[in-house]
Amino acid sequence: MSHHDPEENLNDSPNEHFQQVLERATLSRRNLIRGGVGLAAVSSIPFLAACGGGSDAPAPAPAPAPAPGLGFTAIDKSLLDDVILPAGYTYKVVHATGDRLVSSIPAYTNLGTETDEWTMRVGDHHDGMDLFYVNGSGNYSATETTRALLVMNHESSADAHFFHPSGQTSGGVAGKKFSQFDSWDLGVRPELEVLKEINHHGVSVVEVGKNGAGQWEYKLDSLYNRRVTGQSLMRIDGPAAHLAAIKSFMVTAYDTTGATSRGTLNNCGHGKTPWGTYLACEENWAAYFFMPGGSVDVDAKTKASRLRYGVMRAPNAGATAGSQGWSNTATAATDNRFGRWDVSAPGATAAQDFRNEPNTFGYIVEIDPLTSGTPAKRVALGRFAHEAAVCGIPVVGQPLAFYMGCDSRNEYIYKFVSAAVWRASDVGGGMAAGDRYLNEGKLYVAKFNDNGSGEWIELNIANPLISGYATYVFANQADVLINARHAADAVGATKMDRPEWGAVNPANGEIYFTMTNSNAASRPVTGTNGANPRSYADNDGRAQTGNPNGHIVRFKETAGASSATSFKWDIFLFGAEADAGANINLSGLTAKNDFSSPDGLWFSKATGICWIQTDDGAYTDQSNCMLLAAIPGAVGDGSAITVNNSLGGVNGTQNTFIGAALGEAKLRRFMVSPKGAEVTGITESADGRAIFVNIQHPGENTPALGAGPFAFQSQWPGNSPSAPYGPLGRPRSATIVITRTDGGVIGQ
Repeated sequence: MSHHDPEENLNDSPNEHFQQVLERATLSRRNLIRGGVGLAAVSSIPFLAACGGGSDAPAPAPAPAPAPGLGFTAIDKSLLDDVILPAGYTYKVVHATGDRLVSSIPAYTNLGTETDEWTMRVGDHHDGMDLFYVNGSGNYSATETTRALLVMNHESSADAHFFHPSGQTSGGVAGKKFSQFDSWDLGVRPELEVLKEINHHGVSVVEVGKNGAGQWEYKLDSLYNRRVTGQSLMRIDGPAAHLAAIKSFMVTAYDTTGATSRGTLNNCGHGKTPWGTYLACEENWAAYFFMPGGSVDVDAKTKASRLRYGVMRAPNAGATAGSQGWSNTATAATDNRFGRWDVSAPGATAAQDFRNEPNTFGYIVEIDPLTSGTPAKRVALGRFAHEAAVCGIPVVGQPLAFYMGCDSRNEYIYKFVSAAVWRASDVGGGMAAGDRYLNEGKLYVAKFNDNGSGEWIELNIANPLISGYATYVFANQADVLINARHAADAVGATKMDRPEWGAVNPANGEIYFTMTNSNAASRPVTGTNGANPRSYADNDGRAQTGNPNGHIVRFKETAGASSATSFKWDIFLFGAEADAGANINLSGLTAKNDFSSPDGLWFSKATGICWIQTDDGAYTDQSNCMLLAAIPGAVGDGSAITVNNSLGGVNGTQNTFIGAALGEAKLRRFMVSPKGAEVTGITESADGRAIFVNIQHPGENTPALGAGPFAFQSQWPGNSPSAPYGPLGRPRSATIVITRTDGGVIGQ
């Protein structure tokens, strides 16, 4: 997720913040110790035994061989405008924003002069991605073959000024750089500009393979090359018993039955199903919609729903457009490709306008990369700011579990458990398998308890806390799924600090989530901010307070079961500057592995390495964003610690539970990105000898184009001294492939 995305706290429920849990848990433990329990007997305390592993059965799936260690030399931080790697590694760009997928349209100019609508060009803001192998029959293969499809999200068009000749235009005036999350009078916008920006979003399906020289590249004109955009047809699907009610929330002038919708937006993290389909996750979709000045919400429930999700309203009575101005073209009144972004209610009913259009976004979108079939929005997995959907280790005869974060400060971690149990014969089953596993099941939200345990609370209208919730009155179970944030508030879920990417450790089935960062504005009144016990002033000159460097939480299900309703947790790593001091740098990071704002997270099945990607705004005066490699342990392999915060007058002494220190032997900086870029999205070839990494929005702080040229913050990848790619000039998001010069396995 780009750090220019909205991070305001939209959760004003009275639910406990994670830090309040940490405080009570550690205070209880300290009281036990003060009461005469010696340190030698600490492991006999039930809470600590649980936190340390207890007697839970291991994950039933076979574990890969443990990683022998990190076989590269850690690199230094970098402010260079290039991708920096350890000695013995090289990279190559696979494709970049604007690259054509078919030869029938012109090659990308990098001048913004393209006159097509971008429906067969690689989208912008490369993000979550995965590799899908294709067998000789053209079907999905769970094992390596000679053909592969690289499928990826395109999160945003926030840097769309790069893709028009003179920057974005407003009322005929060129040169304005728009943030997708600002709201002001943008004036009337040209239709082609808007169409390009809408179609920058979505998903790219691109065939990749090795050329005659053994280098990875994408294949122009592959029959698999495909775009799913902000305008593509989607079907609405969910539990059979509630599907009619779900569709009633989706009724628009486009489809008065509510059975279909258009497009997917702001996909960040992703998921890959065991049967071989791709899950695009709609994250910060709410800010694309707009209500003109003077318009009012249809009713109190609609207003409450929109406020909880952050759907934009006009900042003042005179505003005529919002977000990126997609609803303000000359033809918006007659062309609903543009008019649908205006979610006021001029019609007599929902079937005559687009008041319900926001209800059609915020879902897990399933796509079969090997077909041109219609993607499905899987409503059973809830509606929120989805950041990844990672499947636990599948076990034949057991349900599947998908873990999801809601990426905003003070939001929650969710789990969906399928009603159907896994059967290996469904591998390659496409969307039919998705109908089996993703339409029927139970949606849960996480609550972290005082003693190092946690519980999954089902979001069901049968729960009196939900059916009797006064803040938002639920009509039925369909309403619960579509307004899952309100339902999670109602049951007292634990507020977390921007839960972003999740990942499952293939060695033991434990689940990891990045908590990217927090700030003082989103702290609970009685505790520190976010899912972290630290409260401090950033010491690198950016004058940020709170927990600007973030951390990673991990947990394991009871008995390793996907359907478990309880778990145990600790904190794997704390981000920090190496010189920040012991009460901030709790994980003992050094100059070779210090980092800030963990975001992307992914485990290699070939090596067991946990790859950590950063999206940082706190430490970027010292280094561009980065990729780190870690050798993970297990929940409970560390200890309880007490932190004396530098902002003690606000927070005083705080406490938490930390994983075993990794040191430079088990945590090293592997890559640093170009200027202004976020490192996000990673996957690998099956043999572990190539990893694909996305470089998102290099040069994002480049000012708007005015009368003269762009004052570039970055011009990567065209200017790369090590691997130049494409036309020089404007920066572009891109996918790179990293290999070892000796052909070995990455990271070892």
